[in-house]
Amino acid sequence: MAIPVKLQVFEGPLDLLLHLIEKNKIDIYDIPIVEITAQYLEYIKQMKEENMDICSEFLVMAATLLDIKCRMLLPVEENDEGEPEDPRAELVQQLLEYKMARQLSLELRDRQIEAAQVIYRTKSVLPDEVKSYETPVDYDELIGDMTLPKLHEIFKAMLMRQEDRIDPIRSRYGNIEKDEIDMDEKTLFIQAYAREHKTFSFRKLLEKQTSKAELVVAFLIILELMKSGEISVSQETIDDDIIITSNVAGNDGEPVNEPASEDEATVSEAVEN
Repeated sequence: MAIPVKLQVFEGPLDLLLHLIEKNKIDIYDIPIVEITAQYLEYIKQMKEENMDICSEFLVMAATLLDIKCRMLLPVEENDEGEPEDPRAELVQQLLEYKMARQLSLELRDRQIEAAQVIYRTKSVLPDEVKSYETPVDYDELIGDMTLPKLHEIFKAMLMRQEDRIDPIRSRYGNIEKDEIDMDEKTLFIQAYAREHKTFSFRKLLEKQTSKAELVVAFLIILELMKSGEISVSQETIDDDIIITSNVAGNDGEPVNEPASEDEATVSEAVEN
């Protein structure tokens, strides 16, 4: 009694050849054509015994393998450049292209399976309160012709001037102490100074800072006041100084008198001078 054997179904002759190469752990660039041809013909024989329909592609590949087998028995031919021709070269190229296409198809199949497991959120409708919201400050009108590169150039120039004040010899000695700057106190001071002065120079305000840390903090506070609309800036040309105008000073130009600490009064007087 014969034992039924179920043959593996392949998509084509190249698929069968790749299966035989991977099964025998053969280098695809150095195929033992005699061994592979024998295994390939054995599979074709089993297909006939199982009464399976043999496609013409499998028979064409069988003829190709036999042709390559015969050519490898003949003396080696040389091409126009004098290099020996390998009868298996065309078959190896076809196998490499098919292997790459098969791997890409498997990758696309995996992505399709993963995409089928994803549920996308539908487009949400914003509430009427969010749609009707308007910003309290018109940033385009507030900034005017001021651009970020201009502010960056001024800030970079201030840093360079601060570095020029440092003695390169003395700076190598002594202990490095961390500057403790209270952001809230600095903000209150600059707000008070902006209310007391209708118009003042951005450059002079930054030059009065005594350290890089104070310079950075003052610069950030100025940007925050611009954003909140408490001050506005203007500049005639790119080389001119930036003029800051306070938007919280009185309409008659008189400064608003507010109590100030001794430190704030001292620094305010220094900036004016």
